[in-house]
Amino acid sequence: MAFEFGIFHEFQRRAGQADAEAFAQSFTQVDAAERWGLDVVWLAELHFVPDRSVASAPLVLASAIATRTRRMKVGIAVQVLPLCHPLRLAEEVTTLDHISQGRLIFGVGRSGFPRTYEAYGVPYAESRERFAEALQILRGSWSQERFSFKGQHYQVRNVTVIPRPLQQPYPELRVAATSADTYPAIGAMGLPIFVAVRLGTIEELGPNIAAYREAYRAAGHRGEGAVYLRVPVYVGETEDSAREEPERSIMQFYRTLGAQLEDSATRSGARAIEQRAERGQALQTIRYEDALREKVIVGTPVSVTARLKDLIGKLGLNGVLAELNCGGLIPNDKVMRSLQLMCEEVAPRLR
Repeated sequence: MAFEFGIFHEFQRRAGQADAEAFAQSFTQVDAAERWGLDVVWLAELHFVPDRSVASAPLVLASAIATRTRRMKVGIAVQVLPLCHPLRLAEEVTTLDHISQGRLIFGVGRSGFPRTYEAYGVPYAESRERFAEALQILRGSWSQERFSFKGQHYQVRNVTVIPRPLQQPYPELRVAATSADTYPAIGAMGLPIFVAVRLGTIEELGPNIAAYREAYRAAGHRGEGAVYLRVPVYVGETEDSAREEPERSIMQFYRTLGAQLEDSATRSGARAIEQRAERGQALQTIRYEDALREKVIVGTPVSVTARLKDLIGKLGLNGVLAELNCGGLIPNDKVMRSLQLMCEEVAPRLR
């Protein structure tokens, strides 16, 4: 299987920027990625963050992208399953599967922040159970002509989801692994995983990925599973420019994330409260040198390629979701140049 190079896109919106401008700028970047040979564009799901993103409806965005592209795959990274009714979601995803002519990859997860759950009126303490039931309903309703299910949160009686999936048995599913216990759980299900280093470090991924693959094999699935790394990437013309140009954006991102994480420790239903608070405080005081070493990949096409090849070898990666504009403050012309270098000079050396 060829190495998959994609970008992770939040459809950034800067403070004070008009929504229409944010959409137009992001679609211009997506159009360029199609021209420059990117394998897949991945869309975030973010709610109620007006100074960060307009990506509150990733399936709608994916549908628009699918109609303006012909080759590039479109991925969701990730749909927050407990916030949706699974039957409605099943119908919308198979509709998008047809609109994209089978180019959809459907990533799912829970989200680690309770604030959105509170806004939607969904208890965060129920997120794991709701996620498991929703995923079971999606897979069952897509693979069975008539489907029934009775769980604690959802009941389905003898329904046929229409349209039926174009991809068989259904679009590829990938699951976000965050806490250590989710890695073997996803491995046992036999599904590919997304991994990331927003809260931890790149070094911490190795043991968790090993646990995923051990559980994958122990459950009797073929192969060893597939692992896709989401990581901020910035490619510059020189090492100095690559290091300097995204610094302000990256540092603001981690400080904001740290504050959100610390706040989430006080929210109802949050797990690992002490660890959340501790990591939140650490992110708010992180040094740029530490972020460069542990969390992000910046450099020239040559050095970025070398760093990614090293991680591919150490972690056994099957692909990368290169976060295009971590923090959302990198000027558009520099984002576009970084994207072009990624697509034309980094990705071909990894495939």
